Amino acid sequence: MEPVRRQQLIDATIESVATNGLQGTTINSISKNAGLSSGIISHYFGGKQGLIEATVRYLLTSLKQDLIGKVNHQTNATERLMFIIEANFALVQQRNDTTRTWLSFWAQSMHDEELHRLQNVNSKRLQSNLAFSFKQLMPIEQANQAAELSAAMIDGLWLRAVLSKSDNNQFKHCEKLAKSYVLSLIKQYGA
Repeated sequence: MEPVRRQQLIDATIESVATNGLQGTTINSISKNAGLSSGIISHYFGGKQGLIEATVRYLLTSLKQDLIGKVNHQTNATERLMFIIEANFALVQQRNDTTRTWLSFWAQSMHDEELHRLQNVNSKRLQSNLAFSFKQLMPIEQANQAAELSAAMIDGLWLRAVLSKSDNNQFKHCEKLAKSYVLSLIKQYGA
């Protein structure tokens, strides 16, 4: 029963942050959304901060699992790069509650050491995954630069898609732009 309750609380946290922002999210708003007593948050997570951190880890794990689900031992470097982009623009990353929660966490990470650490893990993982594939296609120096540029492009395009709420096709458009950019880097620097 514990995993079910923990997931209920994480889902309720995402809902509360999406509705109230991170600062407006309280133990009471989370427990109300989950339909559980507020004491259970302390029991499972040690308090609001522990639950917030668990929610960020959940979102990071979801992103990682989406990529892992697409890649196998026969996936070539270019395909892997495309899958990395697809994972970052996947439907779960487009959901209104998820996007608002990500934005709240990013903003708060500038003021919260643990959220900052988790954001760094996310950034480094993206860049490392990109570099791993680029290194199979071009010299190391260019591969590292291509990974850094591509990570910035993915983050920037994702942010642009999130902030352009009037266009439902913006995520697909931004995904295509990111893929096109990565392919142009492969063409420019590839061996």
